[in-house]
Amino acid sequence: MMDLFQRATNPVAFARNTLQFRPDEVQAEILSTTEPRILINCCRQWGKSTTTAALVAYTLWHMAGSLVLLLAPSARQSAEIFRKVLDFLRPLGIPIRGDGTNPVSLLLPNQARLIALPGGDATIRGFSAVSLLVLDEAARIPDETYFAVRPMLAANPNAVLCAVSTPHGQKGFFYEAWTNGGTLWQRFHVPATECPRLSPAFLAEEKFVLGDTRFRQEYLCEFLQPDDCCFPADLIDAAFTRDGKPL
Repeated sequence: MMDLFQRATNPVAFARNTLQFRPDEVQAEILSTTEPRILINCCRQWGKSTTTAALVAYTLWHMAGSLVLLLAPSARQSAEIFRKVLDFLRPLGIPIRGDGTNPVSLLLPNQARLIALPGGDATIRGFSAVSLLVLDEAARIPDETYFAVRPMLAANPNAVLCAVSTPHGQKGFFYEAWTNGGTLWQRFHVPATECPRLSPAFLAEEKFVLGDTRFRQEYLCEFLQPDDCCFPADLIDAAFTRDGKPL
C-alpha cells in the first residue's frame, strides 16, 4: 500500500512508473524540488521539453482544479511541450478535450486545465490563480511579457514559476534572474558536458561547426556578449551609479 501511495505522490516515482519516463539525476532533482521559483539553464538537446512536460503532467494529475500555463516565444514552441504532455497522458486513459475557450488547451476530468500560449503580451493577459507557469526558452521571451505574467501568480500562494532556457546573451529577465536574482530562485545549471545523452564525439563536431562562441552559449550554457559588442556590459554598468542626487 505504501509503495502505491509513493508512486502516486512522489513526482519521480510518478514519472518512472506512471509516465514511463526515466529522468536522469538532474531531471529527478528538478521534478522533486519544492521551491516555488525555478531557473533551469540547460544545453541544447538536454531534454528540457520532456522534463517540463513530466512536471506539468504530474501537476495536472495530482492537483484538481489547477491551472497550468505554457508560455514560449512562439505558438509552435509552446505547442511542442503541450504535445509532449498529451503523449504522457494519453496512455493513462485521459480524455483528450479542450477547455472550450482556448485553442491549445486541455481539460482533465478533475477540472485541471493546461493552456499553451505564444509569448505575446496582448494574448496572455486575463489569467489568474495559476498553479504552474512554465516559461520555455525564457531567454528569448520579451521582458514585457515576463512582467505581464508575474501577477498571475499572486492569487495562489503555492504557485510555481519555472523558467527554462539556453542562454541568449547578457540581457533580459532570464539573465538578470540567473545572475542577480539572489536567493529568490533555485538554479539548475546543465551544460552538455554533464548530459549523459550527448557523446564527446557529437560535442566535438558541434564545436567545430558552430565555433567557440556559439558552442559555449548553446552547449556550455554561458551568457556571452555579442561578438560585435564595442563595450562590455560590465564596463557600461560601472559607468552608472544609483547614489547620485537628481538635478
